Amino acid sequence: MASLSLLSTPLTHQTVTYTSSCKYNFPSTGVFRTSTRKGFKRHTSVVTAMSDLAQSTVLVTGAAGRTGQIVYKKLKEKPDQYIGRGLVRTEESKEKIGGADDVFVGDIRDADSIVPAVQGIDFLVILTSGVPKMKPGFDPSKGGRPEFYFEEGAYPEQVDWIGQKNQIDAAIAAGVKQIVLVGSMGGTDLSNPLNSLGNGNILVWKRKAEQYLADSGVPYTIIRAGGLQDKEGGIRELLVGKDDELLQTDTRTISRADVAEVCIQALQFEEAKYKAFDLASKPEGTGTPTKDFKALFSNITTRF
Repeated sequence: MASLSLLSTPLTHQTVTYTSSCKYNFPSTGVFRTSTRKGFKRHTSVVTAMSDLAQSTVLVTGAAGRTGQIVYKKLKEKPDQYIGRGLVRTEESKEKIGGADDVFVGDIRDADSIVPAVQGIDFLVILTSGVPKMKPGFDPSKGGRPEFYFEEGAYPEQVDWIGQKNQIDAAIAAGVKQIVLVGSMGGTDLSNPLNSLGNGNILVWKRKAEQYLADSGVPYTIIRAGGLQDKEGGIRELLVGKDDELLQTDTRTISRADVAEVCIQALQFEEAKYKAFDLASKPEGTGTPTKDFKALFSNITTRF
């Protein structure tokens, strides 16, 4: 992304120079200069696509996931601001979200496979996560609780730690300006039920990746979301907290759409950088829907 400070010396995407006493028609977009030298007029048209100067390239990993799809879609809806990219694990997942050329296929557990996706990006939004699967044979009519497992090679240690570390390293090597990482509340409590799913200790490994990002030196925003819900976004008052304090209240859930919006907004404000926070929302119809994200980020003081 070109720095706006460079506008004092216009960037040149295409320079067309004519030397003649005649008049020429130049594109309406750009800078027009005229000078005289030895009886000839020198016309120079510096054509600059101003929209290109404002665009940032953003890669969303886990773009085929339920929250990742929303972030990717939001980026594509703002072409004047963002050049959106996605990273998914399979060709099937790529087709699931439209199969566009800006969706890359790679395995975050294989560092080399994700390098093409991160080249030239300004921002990285990490939405990858290990996903436990329910063991077959569970009958809810008989009571009890279902049992879960992780597929071989897809345990949280491999996905949420190694996979996220690979993403962070690749993005830093590519010169990324900021990384937004979406995790989960509950990481301060080893006995959290999420850790017992499939014996994966998923919050432990997520926390390890978060710490790695915070120690990396790159500007970051770590969003520890509450219980995710497939509900409309933008109609609730958002709540930020720290150290899982929100888990002790009745407001510990949030819509995926709201998480996605916070991811996008975090790219726009300096107040979101070097911050880590828990995120939930008040129930619909209570409080005032959050619209001032600069104020929201300004209220956060925790770096980890």
